[in-house]
Amino acid sequence: MATNKVVICGAGFLGSYIAHQFARNPQYIIHLASRAPYPLHDRIIRQGRSEQPSPEPPHISRFGQPFQLDVTKPVTLKPAFESADTVVSLVGVLHGTQRQFEEIQWKGAQNVATAAKEAGARLIHVSAIGADPNSSIPYFRTKGLAEEFVRQEVPDAVIIRPSLIFGPGDGFFARFAALSRFLPFLPVFGGGSTRFQPVYAGDIARFMDLSTRPGSNISHHTAGKVIEAGGPEVFTYREMMELVLKYTGRKRPILSLPFVVGKAQGFVLEKLPTNLLTVTRDQVEQLKNDNVAKDNSFLDLLVQGDGSGPTSIHQILPTYL
Repeated sequence: MATNKVVICGAGFLGSYIAHQFARNPQYIIHLASRAPYPLHDRIIRQGRSEQPSPEPPHISRFGQPFQLDVTKPVTLKPAFESADTVVSLVGVLHGTQRQFEEIQWKGAQNVATAAKEAGARLIHVSAIGADPNSSIPYFRTKGLAEEFVRQEVPDAVIIRPSLIFGPGDGFFARFAALSRFLPFLPVFGGGSTRFQPVYAGDIARFMDLSTRPGSNISHHTAGKVIEAGGPEVFTYREMMELVLKYTGRKRPILSLPFVVGKAQGFVLEKLPTNLLTVTRDQVEQLKNDNVAKDNSFLDLLVQGDGSGPTSIHQILPTYL
């Protein structure tokens, strides 16, 4: 059986879900590639061996060597991408200076796209709802600039723009669940009316698999397209705090703070090392705009691809909060 080499460029939260999803298919050999790919690679192997006592469970054999690389240094990408059939680009940062956003999230994503093109690989590029090259927010601006380059350099690339991603290991619901242990209240800004469409990390991984799987019946609907990925339900920020309290079994008031107070907090906290309380001025500014998919194409394509619908947040949150 012919095998396809899949390189997952970014070994964080979402990368782990994508790796597990692709490993279910015997046609794939998966390579993790990032600045520090070994911890995730080793964890996947350990988990696999604990689940199946055989010397080499089948899904473990689908992982090739990890590659250590730096997306800001194009020369480090070539060895990882050589002979790749698919490259998944998860290049991005949540916190950082304007220079870091530009070097990693814009120029780094460009380097990945160029290297994937040179290798003749299919490219899946993960962006974000709200990406806009003209945005005043560095996160959204550099996401938008990266998208522009990807569409020009690799016209058949699949660009996925997720809303808020949830699942065990996420940085939002798990974070506020932890905060609810010791904070006397949960904060929201500007009334907490900003809307989100949380999407399960496993559904994004499944969508990528369906988009690239040989013989897939949805690949022609995704190549060269920008797909905004949201889950089956829309929640306000306040409603998401209510979900955290519901599934942790805690009672806390939800206190609305003015945006100007959030900006003042961000001014101080963004200068400190990243921690559980970290919030930046840009993140507060982002909360002034809804984060909802423009249409249901992502949800429709999931069903069309394998007959299974999207995963509700109510199915997953109780398992890890």
